[in-house]
Amino acid sequence: MARKFFGTDGIRGRANGVITPELALRVGMAAGVVFQRGEHRHRVVIGKDTRLSGYMIENALVAGFTSVGMDVLLLGPMPTPAVAMLTHSMRADIGVMISASHNPFDDNGIKLFGPDGYKLSDAIESEIEALLEGDLESKLAKPAAIGRAKRIESVHARYIEFAKRTLPRNQSFDGIRVVVDCAHGAAYRVAPEALWELGCEVVAIGDKPDGFNINREVGSTAPEALAAKVREVRADIGIALDGDADRVLIVDEKGHLVDGDQLMAVVAESFRDDGRLSRDGVVATVMSNLGLERHFASLGLSLERTPVGDRYVLEHMRTHGYNVGGEQSGHIILSDYSTTGDGLVAALQVLAVVQKMGRPVSEVCHRFDPLPQILKNVRYKSGRPLEVESVQKAIAAAELKLNSHGRLLIRPSGTEPVIRVMGEGDDRDLVEAVVDDVVEAVGRAAA
Repeated sequence: MARKFFGTDGIRGRANGVITPELALRVGMAAGVVFQRGEHRHRVVIGKDTRLSGYMIENALVAGFTSVGMDVLLLGPMPTPAVAMLTHSMRADIGVMISASHNPFDDNGIKLFGPDGYKLSDAIESEIEALLEGDLESKLAKPAAIGRAKRIESVHARYIEFAKRTLPRNQSFDGIRVVVDCAHGAAYRVAPEALWELGCEVVAIGDKPDGFNINREVGSTAPEALAAKVREVRADIGIALDGDADRVLIVDEKGHLVDGDQLMAVVAESFRDDGRLSRDGVVATVMSNLGLERHFASLGLSLERTPVGDRYVLEHMRTHGYNVGGEQSGHIILSDYSTTGDGLVAALQVLAVVQKMGRPVSEVCHRFDPLPQILKNVRYKSGRPLEVESVQKAIAAAELKLNSHGRLLIRPSGTEPVIRVMGEGDDRDLVEAVVDDVVEAVGRAAA
């Protein structure tokens, strides 16, 4: 059955468009009903990023959860991975993060976590969906059983200590000058404080949220400001988080961007050298560069690929026992520590390697030369252009031209009527030619 509300990462859309107070109210009621199991007093933790609409959605969720008899613990602005951790740590029955991640301020979303701190399965999301448009009024608690809500003030310190405990005891980053870009988002307090407590000389940008400026010309989706600040203050490293701090990118001391593929290589090799890599491989998506796959192969490690989306990476990691995975975009999942991507924890692991090796970030974080990678999008109005015979022939011809010197990936977007055509290989001119051939064929079929 096609789902109406939940996408690949919770419920997301324009505030007061898709994400309305009424929807948030009903999500709270429905999720509260689904997660009431047993006779104990049930409770939910709710965190949010810094969007203006977070206040509206938070209050509606509180009304929904308390109306069906759940107590609510309000965390305020906190990173997504912190909410996941605290859901489990505080023995809550469900956790909620109000965020649209790297999207502009006028979007928002509702992410749900189970009592184990993991995102919900498709089956549980479908159960909640079935209730959203059903008779929720019959599920209301009796007056004496209505839930209470209170704000918790100590959670920032708890998350900072959690992040620090992912490092060896007595780890110190004394002498390292760090610029951290918090994207005017959920980590604007915890990330600079954690780095300072570990001994870094911290320069923070993107740490003054006003409800409107989250991800605007800052953060991991706009790292130019971070690169400029790193060069200006002659920092050793720059750390770019996104709006809810579940992803991270690094800028080296020269102001050059380091993507998630290189970061996965840094962490995986460090874990392998320390005997901490649970399996001889790493999990990434189909978008990770072929250079990463070849690099791992040269080390005797495998690269397991999944569809795009950190939830698919995590599912594969849990099923097959991997403890390092992620996406090129900066979602780095270290399952020994976290149940989701954690930008701060991943950055601390990279810093630990930099400190241990005593070399510049530009050297430490350059583990392989990425192959030329070209991505082009073709918009279509209707139909299934990838099933047209001329398109299939063009794809087959392109793959034949690349042969063993590259790869081709064609996939429809999950959020808009767009076909994404990605090619990579040793010869940039060849890659560009085959991508253009496929784009032209898809364009004709979609016209």
